[in-house]
Amino acid sequence: MLTQLKIRNYRGFQDLTMDSLKAINLLAGKNNTGKTSLLEAVFLLSGGGDPEMALNTNVLRGLEVGKKSTVVIEPFWKRFFFGLNMEDPIVIEGSHASHGQLTLEIGPERQSTIQIPLDIAKISIATNQMNVPSLSFQFNGTKSFLKVKRGDVEINHTPITIPFTAAILLSGKKGNLEESHRLGELRQKKQGDVVLEALQIIEPKLKSIEENSSSGEPMIWGDIGLSELVPLAAMGEGMNRIARIVLMIASTPKGSVVLVDEIENGLHHSILPDVWRYIDKLAQKFDTQIIATTHSYECIEAAHESLNAERFSLHRLENTPEKTNRCVTIKPNGVRSLIHHNLEVR
Repeated sequence: MLTQLKIRNYRGFQDLTMDSLKAINLLAGKNNTGKTSLLEAVFLLSGGGDPEMALNTNVLRGLEVGKKSTVVIEPFWKRFFFGLNMEDPIVIEGSHASHGQLTLEIGPERQSTIQIPLDIAKISIATNQMNVPSLSFQFNGTKSFLKVKRGDVEINHTPITIPFTAAILLSGKKGNLEESHRLGELRQKKQGDVVLEALQIIEPKLKSIEENSSSGEPMIWGDIGLSELVPLAAMGEGMNRIARIVLMIASTPKGSVVLVDEIENGLHHSILPDVWRYIDKLAQKFDTQIIATTHSYECIEAAHESLNAERFSLHRLENTPEKTNRCVTIKPNGVRSLIHHNLEVR
């Protein structure tokens, strides 16, 4: 489990420290304070310096092959660096309860590389970017390199020991095939009931769920007492949201970190206490750490009231007068006072 995180020169973060990470962490803050970027930073750190993780963060942002609007027309790596300044390296550090201190440093460097086809890299690059410097990824002393050249992504890949697994769920991302596959794996382990129990928080009439491809694509279907099964996708965004979160927690290896952006999306405030209690139950069952973002006052209130203070921590990202970001960890008594006085905490 991560207990502390430090980020320097990554996207909107010049120098950020996040202390007192616990099993369940909720990250609040106004728009453009860097909540999603912080999730990405943890995702990068979990890769142990794997350069392809940097490409994955762009795929998560929507920069995928086949979308003409995503062709990069400026030096590609600049978007990763604070103020678009590549002179100072990106440094992501984490204190981990099992692995000790983890440090990932990303900076420009030229190095001979091995080509990987663009369609594997899952990213679209303008072919006129001939002089974009390669990036070096140094993780605890081990280096790898990533470069763009004539529409290809090239990687010189050093064997990497992955310190911990992180799975990230960004708002709006859907994947019926992946979710159906995950449910099938859980059923094979006789653990599929954890998804059904979670969905019954929203729809008590739900009797069972199953994965099949009768519609031409693997999907999750549910029995709510009608003459036919109903696709989970047709039962509302809340059902889909719960299923994605639960499937991600239950399908990652023990000791993983699950990152969820805007966790409350699609969920009515009245069920949030039960949702948080069930997420905590699963996090304990599967030994998983949760870091989630929110814009919802009700979501914060529900988490505070439903979770043990020893396992839950609330953090708030704020913009400083110097136009940089900071993370304030709010102690349990402080959360109670903010809620009691109806003060802004989102």
